[in-house]
Amino acid sequence: MHAVIVAGTHSGCGKTTIALGLMAAFRAMGLKAQPFKCGPDFIDAGIHRLITGIPSRNLDIWMCSEDYVRECFYKHSEKADISVIEGVMGIYDGRYSTASIARLLNLPVILVVDAYGMAESAGALVKGYKDWADEANINLKWIIFNRVGSERHFLRLKNSIKDVDIAGYLPRSLNFQIPHRHLGLLVAEENPIDTEDINRLAEAVHKNIEIKALISGSELKSVVPDKFLNMNNLEMANCQPQFKKIGVAYDKSFCFYYEDNLDMLRNSCAEIVQFSPLADSSLPDGIDVLYLGGGYPELYAESLSSNKRMLKEIHDWSQSGMPVYAECGGLMYLSKGIYVQDGRFFDMTGVFPFETSISLNRRAFLGYREAMLKKECFLGYKGDFLRGHEFHYSEIKDKSKISDIDKLYSVKDSDGEARDDEGYSYKNTLASYIHLHFGSNPQIASNFINFIRRV
Repeated sequence: MHAVIVAGTHSGCGKTTIALGLMAAFRAMGLKAQPFKCGPDFIDAGIHRLITGIPSRNLDIWMCSEDYVRECFYKHSEKADISVIEGVMGIYDGRYSTASIARLLNLPVILVVDAYGMAESAGALVKGYKDWADEANINLKWIIFNRVGSERHFLRLKNSIKDVDIAGYLPRSLNFQIPHRHLGLLVAEENPIDTEDINRLAEAVHKNIEIKALISGSELKSVVPDKFLNMNNLEMANCQPQFKKIGVAYDKSFCFYYEDNLDMLRNSCAEIVQFSPLADSSLPDGIDVLYLGGGYPELYAESLSSNKRMLKEIHDWSQSGMPVYAECGGLMYLSKGIYVQDGRFFDMTGVFPFETSISLNRRAFLGYREAMLKKECFLGYKGDFLRGHEFHYSEIKDKSKISDIDKLYSVKDSDGEARDDEGYSYKNTLASYIHLHFGSNPQIASNFINFIRRV
């Protein structure tokens, strides 16, 4: 089993570019590169899939647990030629940092250093990161420089480094960028990188980075416990008579889903049927429940609003008591409508009596969340704990309109501080701003399917 974790000195240093470049280079060599993302981010994980052709998995100790992270990593890495794990923020930033994942999985670390405006000073910077790694028992094995001006510049950088191997660099002239917007990179469903850009990135990695040395030095020495290779190993054939069909909204406006959530639903006897609220005129035939994930409904509000038949079908579905589960963007879609950034208003399904609005002039609602269920619902029973993450610039416009709505979640942040109650419930519809990771509670998926069978 081979794996590397790509860490950065800080956010914006180029670790995403390096991670994508390695994935593209490995794939160009005919290798199966399994991508992972440290932390709760959906968007980077989607770009990983675009590059590798393989779903990326989130490794998040707070949302899931150390055991779950180990299981997820080993299960999916076992089937790959090499795994590439992209870190989050700077390597040591946060309580659940890239360093904590590297230490937990005993992975060799590539540290990405932005070389722009720096030469010999890189030696002092890297020494500090290496000293911290040694104290924390982390294997900081290689340095890759980003935005290097010339071969001479690279030699000055390289000669300043002691005690860490230099794997190479990417030149400043490469100028590889993925377009951004308010929540981060453009999503994979918008095809932000074309084939030419991917090939150019892979060629730059092959030319300037010692790719074969990375592969040979990335072999993991530890023995993988058998228990970590059997996660969710249910034989789907046993489910056939009991299958429930989940209609999952999936297009440019709704694409934020943890791949593990969908796998866990499949392993609990569900069939995933995708549909597009943007392009489809009606819901798929034969479905038993709707799952409306997060995404960017605010960017496509006009098109979503103009699809009147889809809006009515979803409204009528919920009114009839058929089950609906929605997160973040899905909650916005279930509201009366969305006020977009320029103040225009677009009607949505109207399942809930409130409007949502988006403003980039205020701080984002951002952070880990723990929800305790106040009563039985889709996801479990009273007293059950679930964990997830929220990141959005939208909010419910008039909070007085939610005073009479049943709220099923008692919510705290990762520091244990109480947040407003959440989990808005109407008949058999449940909606929240929180993106739950089903790995936080192994019973969520089976509870989800059992609830559907009952209703």
